[in-house]
Amino acid sequence: MADLEAGTVAATDLGNSTRSQDDSASLIPNSGNLGSSNRSTKIARFKDDNELVEITLDVQRDSVAIQEVRGVDEGGSGHGAGFDGLPLVSPSSKSGKLTSKLRQVTNGLKMKSSSKKAPPQTQQAEKRVRKRLDRTKSSAAVALKGLQFVTAKVGNDGWAAVEKRFNQLQVDGVLLRSRFGKCIGMEGSDEFAVQVFDALARKRGIVKQVLTKEELKDFFEQLSDQGFDNRLQTFFDMVDKNADGRITAEEVKEIIALSASANKLSKIKERADEYTALIMEELDPTNLGYIEIEDLEALLLQSPSEAAARSTNTHSSKLSKALSMKLASNKEMSPIHHYWQQFMYFLEENWKRSWVMALWISICIALFIWKFIQYRNRAVFQIMGYCVTTAKGAAETLKFNMALVLLPVCRNTITWIRSKTQIGAVVPFNDNINFHKVIAAGVAVGVALHAGAHLTCDFPRLLHASDEQYELMKPFFGDKRPPNYWWFVKGTEGWTGVVMVVLMAIAFVLAQPWFRRNKLKDSNPLKKMTGFNAFWFTHHLFVIVYTLLFVHGTCLYLSRKWYKKTTWMYLAVPVVLYVSERILRLFRSHDAVRIQKVAVYPGNVLALYMSKPPGFRYRSGQYIFIKCSAVSPYEWHPFSITSAPGDDYLSVHIRTRGDWTSRLRTVFSEACRPSTEGESGLLRADLSKGITDEKARFPKVLIDGPYGAPAQDYREYDVLLLIGLGIGATPLISIVKDVLNHIQGGGSVGGTEPEGSSKAKKRPFMTKRAYFYWVTREEGSFEWFRGVMNEVAEKDKDGVIELHNHCSSVYQEGDARSALIVMLQELQHAKKGVDILSGTSVKTHFARPNWRSVFKKVAVSHENQRVGVFYCGEPVLVPQLRQLSADFTHKTNTKFDFHKENF
Repeated sequence: MADLEAGTVAATDLGNSTRSQDDSASLIPNSGNLGSSNRSTKIARFKDDNELVEITLDVQRDSVAIQEVRGVDEGGSGHGAGFDGLPLVSPSSKSGKLTSKLRQVTNGLKMKSSSKKAPPQTQQAEKRVRKRLDRTKSSAAVALKGLQFVTAKVGNDGWAAVEKRFNQLQVDGVLLRSRFGKCIGMEGSDEFAVQVFDALARKRGIVKQVLTKEELKDFFEQLSDQGFDNRLQTFFDMVDKNADGRITAEEVKEIIALSASANKLSKIKERADEYTALIMEELDPTNLGYIEIEDLEALLLQSPSEAAARSTNTHSSKLSKALSMKLASNKEMSPIHHYWQQFMYFLEENWKRSWVMALWISICIALFIWKFIQYRNRAVFQIMGYCVTTAKGAAETLKFNMALVLLPVCRNTITWIRSKTQIGAVVPFNDNINFHKVIAAGVAVGVALHAGAHLTCDFPRLLHASDEQYELMKPFFGDKRPPNYWWFVKGTEGWTGVVMVVLMAIAFVLAQPWFRRNKLKDSNPLKKMTGFNAFWFTHHLFVIVYTLLFVHGTCLYLSRKWYKKTTWMYLAVPVVLYVSERILRLFRSHDAVRIQKVAVYPGNVLALYMSKPPGFRYRSGQYIFIKCSAVSPYEWHPFSITSAPGDDYLSVHIRTRGDWTSRLRTVFSEACRPSTEGESGLLRADLSKGITDEKARFPKVLIDGPYGAPAQDYREYDVLLLIGLGIGATPLISIVKDVLNHIQGGGSVGGTEPEGSSKAKKRPFMTKRAYFYWVTREEGSFEWFRGVMNEVAEKDKDGVIELHNHCSSVYQEGDARSALIVMLQELQHAKKGVDILSGTSVKTHFARPNWRSVFKKVAVSHENQRVGVFYCGEPVLVPQLRQLSADFTHKTNTKFDFHKENF
């Protein structure tokens, strides 16, 4: 082993100078100022076998290269050649010793760099070297996922697609700077794309505001480069606008504001100064006033939180097991077997709906055939033929369906049956509105057949019948033949039928989603006649329709005996039941509730906290109807209850989506004042604390309910998978609070229900674990239930409830546009334990969840258990979640039951 000269390596800086970033590292002899601000030359000498050897090293930002090796006399003169000439030491005889000595030189350099006496410039340079050497395989793998300028949503379809867009967007053969983002596929982030353009242009010395196709291809190749170092450099160049290799606090602030704008995060943009200080404190602890590319890389490498890493490690074996599950379809399956299997899966998932629909269709067909045969054997058939048999068969199904259509909207009856009996085990009460729509479609078919056959066939045939044929009709139409067609129409049977058809047609058309949700264009003259109000008022024309139906069914041409006029027999019980329900609603909603607190949140959401009426019992997931006379004296609107049964108040969260909700928000906003520090929401009023705007008074509110909903059955499941989209989280929040109240009440999970619900002591509380996934577009939405999330994080010590917030306006993790937001989130959560979006300890995820991975995680964590999947929100997710529930039920030993509630 060689003895180091003077007991250590003697390393000497020979000089620095600027160097183009495009120059490559090479093995060159020291020839003056070829270094850069991130490059230095060092000389080390060691003694072996009485020979003194000098090695000159070129130390750059990310590498250490041998520049020269030569022998040195004791007096200091060299007697060997550099690497460009013949080497002093023969590789064949000295390679082993040379390797050993190079290792000693490296160790010596490390010792030298750790010396406290080193100049500040040397410390900064060697700090960069150490950071580069600390890139482990695992951290590099994580880093490679970040700073992607070309992602699944940004031009990853290759240069061909970009070239095609260039041809469409070019002007005189060049692409304008303002169209760069659209051309590369980065639509919706124009400001961010312009900054990318400027960074790439500065790198190449381009000062013009346009690009040729060749220059665009060069830009795109750099952006799509999969090398992490290149992507990191591009991102750094975006921030480093003066190209001095350093990022100042002001430049950090600019990129924070830019990233926040690209991801539609206005609150982060407003707090850019605070987050700039956070980053500079972390990356510039010595207060140099700037950070360098190595600092940015270190922050990126640390971005995955330790908690997430631990979670990944914990579940890695289970996820590996999940990957081996047979979740993919069997390609060798024959088409017949495949369709048969799909049919059996469908029956298994929809057997309740199937038998109810089969029974309904069977009854309709049976009634039609019975009446058809009856009139086929009557004398009238000789004149009117199959027209009258069709009309009468359709009339019989019409009477049945007009009676049945009222039952699905008897909400109190349905709620009582599903809560007090076990009939819900075989009858799909959750589909009551859908069944109402199906029956309405049956009514429309019956009306078309009945009215069509009478008006276009029966009446003309009778008018053109011979005198001999008319003899058979005299007992029904009189001795005198009807003179003309108008005679049939103006009669009681005729005009009542025509009016009913017109009223039902109006109600049916305005009930369609296109009209009910007011989706017509503003230029359409019919727009003012559509919307919820039009739907609500025209639907209440049923009072006239049923009155006319009784009259129409009493004044029949071909039936004279009272017991053969069966319309009243069909309608009596359903009509009495429905009228009783309306009377019950009238008396139950007579007393107004007292408004205790009001909050107006971002995203046009109004939260009302009300006193709980005496004897008012409900279950989480149910809903109530609300009427505010100050807005409309007639309209009632349904809203999910967000409070838990055990709470001493009643709360709802209302999203402004139409005229009525807009006016309601305006009326209550007038009684509020701006929120103070520490309070959520934009406006607040709390009567219990005497906090209002100049003692403003709240308008009177009536409630009616509660009514049953799909989410109320959550207690029947061991595990809950709650998925809310936007304001659809409202019924699920009530469930989360109910589970939390049960935990807080000291009851073991799986015990009995908490106080506040009917039959609380008799029904077991089955839930042992709950997963809540909330996906929303707006960062301000997290304020709606911030208190609930903080309460869960504080009181759920056993981790029974697992909360996952997802902000879909932020680009997915790994996208360059969200890279800085991810860094900020990790820093903020690590230092303060608070998420930058939700303001709670619950960390927000970016982009939408991978639902297949979510189901996979639940399946492997809860084998041989029943999982209740409850979704509430827009219908867009329903097919995917229903399919995943079916797949994992059939191909794993975990059973997923899917329930949905759409707004």
